[in-house]
Amino acid sequence: MAKPTAERTSQPAAGVQKLVIEFGPLVLFFLVNWRAGIFAATAAFMAAMVAAIAYSWHSTRHVAPMLWVSTALVLVFGSLTLWLQDATFIKLKPTVIYVFFALVLFIGLRRGRLFLRSLFDQAFPAMEERGWRVLTRNWALFFLALAVLNEIVWRNVSTDSWVAFKTFGVLPLAFAFALVQIPVVSRYQRDETGDD
Repeated sequence: MAKPTAERTSQPAAGVQKLVIEFGPLVLFFLVNWRAGIFAATAAFMAAMVAAIAYSWHSTRHVAPMLWVSTALVLVFGSLTLWLQDATFIKLKPTVIYVFFALVLFIGLRRGRLFLRSLFDQAFPAMEERGWRVLTRNWALFFLALAVLNEIVWRNVSTDSWVAFKTFGVLPLAFAFALVQIPVVSRYQRDETGDD
């Protein structure tokens, strides 16, 4: 079976698929909110997340655990938003998911299970365990910071501004944070010891 070769040759396509799955529902959320308001946008977001799972399974026969968790929370908080006609619930969803991810990483770190490594091991195969521990801690703290930031933003700006922040603010922050972690990756790939 030529699966490894197929995976190697379709890396650009896989990157596009990943972008569509992860960013597509957010863009739709922003556009529908802009045209029809937060409740219509919430319904569209819920449908788009379910579609993202279906698309992921159809194209790769795999659904990332983070996508399952995100979709479940979108459906729960989105349903509460629509049922109670209260946008607070959909605004709380990012806070809950960021805290959830932080707790998973911290608990895994405490128990010697480096979940971040299982997600990104192919990207940094030469990195030693100490590096994975540092990265796990850093990302857990970053998720907590995002949770706090989401709480500050949604409580102090309009719904439209919060939607714009959620759609176009979080991804650049995550990208910038990932860039800041490059020295950690380099340091521990060179088998250096020493304190972080």
